[in-house]
Amino acid sequence: MNRNKGKKTLLLSLIVIMAATLLSACGGNNDGNKESANANTAPPSGTASESPANGGKVKELSLFIDMSWYPVKEWKGPVAEKITEKTGVKLNVTVATDDKQLPLMIASGDLPDLVFTNANIDRLSDSKLSYPWNELISKYAPDFKIDDTRIAIHTMDDGNFYTVRNAFATQEEMEQNKYAIGGDGNPGIAVREDILQELGNPPVDSVDNFVKVLGMVKEKYPDMIPLIMDKDWIEQYFLQQFGVEGLLDGWYERDGKVDYAIRQPEMLEFFKFMNRLYRDGYILAENFAYTNDQIDDQYATSGKAFAHSHTVSIADSNNIKVKNAGESFTFKMLPSALSENTKAVSSGLGFAGTFITKKNKDPEASIKFLEYLASDEGKKLTMFGVEGEHWTWNEEGYPDLKYDSSDADFVNGNGIKWWYLYNDGVMEGMLGYVPGAQKTQALLERKAFTVYKPELGLIQLQPDSEEKTIKTKIDEMIKNEKVKIYLAKSEQEAVANYESMVKNAEKIGLNRLTDWANQTYQKKKDLFKK
Repeated sequence: MNRNKGKKTLLLSLIVIMAATLLSACGGNNDGNKESANANTAPPSGTASESPANGGKVKELSLFIDMSWYPVKEWKGPVAEKITEKTGVKLNVTVATDDKQLPLMIASGDLPDLVFTNANIDRLSDSKLSYPWNELISKYAPDFKIDDTRIAIHTMDDGNFYTVRNAFATQEEMEQNKYAIGGDGNPGIAVREDILQELGNPPVDSVDNFVKVLGMVKEKYPDMIPLIMDKDWIEQYFLQQFGVEGLLDGWYERDGKVDYAIRQPEMLEFFKFMNRLYRDGYILAENFAYTNDQIDDQYATSGKAFAHSHTVSIADSNNIKVKNAGESFTFKMLPSALSENTKAVSSGLGFAGTFITKKNKDPEASIKFLEYLASDEGKKLTMFGVEGEHWTWNEEGYPDLKYDSSDADFVNGNGIKWWYLYNDGVMEGMLGYVPGAQKTQALLERKAFTVYKPELGLIQLQPDSEEKTIKTKIDEMIKNEKVKIYLAKSEQEAVANYESMVKNAEKIGLNRLTDWANQTYQKKKDLFKK
């Protein structure tokens, strides 16, 4: 009797064990063989690797970011974890120490799986170094659709395209979305509100009136720097006020022909203005020699500077830092346009692109990873954060953010935006739309006077070409000579230095470079005609 009871108990136990085993097996199949993945990778419980993506197995790929200033240096935080959950890919990240590191890696052949770069797009668009996206898409990701304009922009002479830059949008795409107003990569100047009030709230509605206010600050607060400038944002705001259509190392177009921006007629007025700021004591000579991009922030947020030239988010970001430091003064943005001549020409083809190198250990996983980032879900996750946790979608057509997008510590700490290895200008433009934010107002103002000429961006020089060599020499010369113009002891000397700079560029080969640029422009500009 007891023996039979024991057998029944044993049989019942075996049935329970077998049932549990079957359930576990079914669960493992539905969850991408989770148990096997956990055994192989031994991740902590609750990590993204427990997702069904890629059979539950996390594939680690190496990524080199070719920007020494990059604020996010590790694959961590909720956005990175969610991307891994969705794609099964984890990135081992290395950020460049300087701008020479990647060229040395290319020369030695010591490349990682992926490279994210702005400065070396032409160099890496080479079948010896990188896989063509079109071949990988055809083979591994046939549903990955990229529009014809972006393909045309990035197609090289060999008929392949090796990347697609982020942050690009056509004028039509921007016009179709009123909430796509741009992002931090636009210039702005913030000024101290309390000091303006102490000065009697003088108008700051023109370039001349702004200069008058700087003079009032210098007189009443002799120990304060009237205007401090970020080392990478010295020219941009004032160039647009004078109607200059490009940066010092860029192209502008008039009547269907292109020329180098230093020869644009309005450029001389810009240089004379900058020289005046220096001669009147409103900017520091050492500002042109800063190598640290935090010096200007320290001057502004510690109360040692009145105006701070940087990007459209500078008032919002300064105010956060000032408040966190226990101070009570605040900054407000100047109008984006201080002149009837104000003009901004968007000639960019985007910012940076991701390359799948020939050293890549898993090209299939890599192109599928980029395919996810290029999806609507992937772009929103990358740019805004985790839906529900960081944002919800407003029925008007923009994200309601649950954080301050100007709070760099929060944004960087959560991995928001900076994993935009594939994204577009519309999505990034919506990140700038935060009702009530000063940045939003500045960007709305800027959108009103921005003209899109992406065809200028198609004047792309091939690596190691004669034109590339000429342009590199000219740009290096401009970098050195422009400071002599800024710091000239008189306006006459500034004009002479400017004229000397242009002549030096022509001696180096500017006319030949411009002839080549016009030939290239005439061939490629029709890509944007519909």
